[in-house]
Amino acid sequence: MQPRNMSMSGVVDLAAVKAAQEAKSKAEQARAQAARQGGGGAVSPADLVIDVDEAGFENDVLQRSTEVPVVIDFWAEWCQPCKQLSPVLERLAVEYNGRFVLAKIDVDANQMLMQQFGVQGIPAVFAVVAGQALPLFQGAAPEAQIRGTLDQLVQVAEERFGLMGLTVDPDAQPGSAEPAPQVPAGPYDHLLEAAVQALDAGDLGGAVQAYKNVLSDDPGNTEAKLGLAQAELLQRVQDADPQQVRKAAAENPLDVPAQIAAADLDLVGGHVEDAFGRLIDTVQRTAGDDRDAARLRLLELFEVVGAEDPRVTAARRALARALF
Repeated sequence: MQPRNMSMSGVVDLAAVKAAQEAKSKAEQARAQAARQGGGGAVSPADLVIDVDEAGFENDVLQRSTEVPVVIDFWAEWCQPCKQLSPVLERLAVEYNGRFVLAKIDVDANQMLMQQFGVQGIPAVFAVVAGQALPLFQGAAPEAQIRGTLDQLVQVAEERFGLMGLTVDPDAQPGSAEPAPQVPAGPYDHLLEAAVQALDAGDLGGAVQAYKNVLSDDPGNTEAKLGLAQAELLQRVQDADPQQVRKAAAENPLDVPAQIAAADLDLVGGHVEDAFGRLIDTVQRTAGDDRDAARLRLLELFEVVGAEDPRVTAARRALARALF
């Protein structure tokens, strides 16, 4: 993996500020709700700072970056500025409470990683978001500058990739996090059942509203989020003429609404990679509001398929390459 030369300021300049704030607010609500539900799958604060070597890089950094931004601290025992910077980064990793994970890489023991990232001097700090490397800063930067950079990183990760970070439980044992079933925080079983019945009856509007009713009180409810994404997808395509939609998309590669409509049909038809690939290509070919519309629809389709699906993981990486 060869990191690209991209500054965080350039990435943030492309962000829609209002959308970023809305995404951040939703992410905060989801994190708070997960904590109220008992921290299923939660990590210990000690898990927010990890030592990484070449053997574990794929799993500990690249794979993990599909769910949370990973900040990399390249350091060495003999480096005096590293001894000033590393404790600050470690403290901020805990303070940011799961919004990013700090991966510490000893350059003396991991020369190959140092070369792959093009590190010229240490300390050097990079981030990996959805498999894509971004240089952040080099040297023992002031804490205010570090905080500003981390705030921008978190904002971009939440808005552009829907990465809400990790749930942190102060009482969890280090390394003990395991996936846990999501249990509704309130008496939502009847609402979820009503949504399923509405779907079975073809009442897509009723299903959408039932799922929204759950999410208004329990924003982190996994079943409702997945159900809403599926119901809204079916609602979008129910009156579509597949032949006309595909004809319009084929004849107008730069027509973003046409490509979005075709991607919806692709997904409903079970052609997941085609749907993702179509929207990623559209992101690459467009800019501004058109690009943002394609990106947001792609994130919605990720919700339909599910974050754990390997096709979603691969598409997140491809989206990162298209954007950066």
